[in-house]
Amino acid sequence: MAKKQDAYYFDTFVSCVDCACNAAKILNDTLTSFDAGSLKVQLSVIHAEEHAADSKKHELLEALAKAFITPIEREDILQLSQNIDEMVDKIEDVLMRVYCNNITVIRPDALEMSKILMECCHEVRALMVEFADFKHSKHLREHVIAINSLEEKADAQYMECLHNLHTNSKDAIEIIAWHEVYTFLEQCIDACEHAADVVESVVMKNT
Repeated sequence: MAKKQDAYYFDTFVSCVDCACNAAKILNDTLTSFDAGSLKVQLSVIHAEEHAADSKKHELLEALAKAFITPIEREDILQLSQNIDEMVDKIEDVLMRVYCNNITVIRPDALEMSKILMECCHEVRALMVEFADFKHSKHLREHVIAINSLEEKADAQYMECLHNLHTNSKDAIEIIAWHEVYTFLEQCIDACEHAADVVESVVMKNT
């Protein structure tokens, strides 16, 4: 029974990251085949993933509140669940910014950041799969390093995006709107790294 209860936490982490991966794909598909007229529909689709992640997180926290013994410290379970939830929230926020800022044409460099985000979400999922057996995993560290590398790549891309924006655009409203979108994209990838940081901290404390 204990092993089954332990598996519940790790399986739920993976399920919640699945929502982030789905949301990242929805975002990337929307930006790649952009149609401003369908943004409201896409917002409802991506919100369904955010709602699903929220529901899974709440179920996990309810189980945590009733648990006598947990596979890792309660504070770590709570922190990791919040970090994963933040991943999904931030991805939804990007599309909300595109809609609220009335963006009608997608800048190509934003697509590069969106692709990095998708890759990063998939690395976090792979990390969570390994996390279930973190005391014996031979690949967990590889995923942490990959996520850190993608975050560094995203930081460099973010800097170039802002440089190009301020160099090539003379429209103040466009600059403000896109600065916000780029910033939210960068924060999505930061959220992925924060989740990886918690996993790395748990491994250090328990091995």
